[in-house]
Amino acid sequence: GPVTMEKQMLSRTASNLYWLARFIERAENTARVLDVAYRVSLVNKEPGVAEREWFAPLNITGTLFPFQGNYSVVCAEQVLSFMALDRDNPASIIACAHQARENARAVRVHLTTEMWEVINGTWLELQRFSEQQLHAHPSTFFDWVKERSHLFRGVTRGTMHRSEAAQFLRLGSFLERADNTARILDVKYHILLPSLGDVGRAVDYYQWSAVLRSVSAFETYKRVYRDVISPIKVAELLLLNEDFPRSLQACLHDVYEIIEDLAPHPRAEVLRLAGEIYSRLRFARIDAVFEAGLHEYLTDFLRRINGLAGEIHDTYFRPPLTADADTA
Repeated sequence: GPVTMEKQMLSRTASNLYWLARFIERAENTARVLDVAYRVSLVNKEPGVAEREWFAPLNITGTLFPFQGNYSVVCAEQVLSFMALDRDNPASIIACAHQARENARAVRVHLTTEMWEVINGTWLELQRFSEQQLHAHPSTFFDWVKERSHLFRGVTRGTMHRSEAAQFLRLGSFLERADNTARILDVKYHILLPSLGDVGRAVDYYQWSAVLRSVSAFETYKRVYRDVISPIKVAELLLLNEDFPRSLQACLHDVYEIIEDLAPHPRAEVLRLAGEIYSRLRFARIDAVFEAGLHEYLTDFLRRINGLAGEIHDTYFRPPLTADADTA
């Protein structure tokens, strides 16, 4: 009957809104990661260090293998081309912008004119960016991508009425952000681990301040800790500080509240999973995390987030079975 039609439309709409938000957040995070690699490689001229720096964006996005299939060498120019403007790389900024626009187009009636204009305008402008411009001024390009994402967030908050549609957008954003913060911290921690024997060198300070800048946490860190940058405190801020908007705990707090709002019933598995991940963060102690191993902790977190994303898909985005399918 008509109920099924409406439910089907809703599941597809919810999926488009959620993925629209994830792709915008992903484009922004990719710009952040590339910008940090670029800045660190400029400052650090030690042989091998700049090259190693350019592996990070590939490792964070899980694209090292496809990169090596199409590009000859891991260096600034080739990684920038691949991760920013290569349409054949599904993780590139331009591919994310395209996916965001496709999802937005499908749910245009649920978006305000201003929201659509930001997404469409971003896509149109991106197509005008040339490789030459990108390589001449990488940071200008990354700042622009981040600004467009900020603009979309602001316009959404300022123009969209609070509704289920708005909740699915927020859900996509926070899940994607948590996933990215965890990946950035894990890859960076891995790279920096060999140098932990000589902690406190200038390069360490620069590396960690770059990690903080990549998640817009540098000023917050200085306000909260007021002392030298140490790996354990960086991890504490990015994992467990609920007042910092890009931390895992802040993201999962929001994810949990949104799912509580959207949960089909109080004992839904999707709500249980979200609550479990959130409470594990909320009651974690950073020294215990380091004792167990930060890498292990983050790997476990990413696995759980992935499981939650799968459950969100099954709960909200699956078209309901029709009566025919039930009897077949």
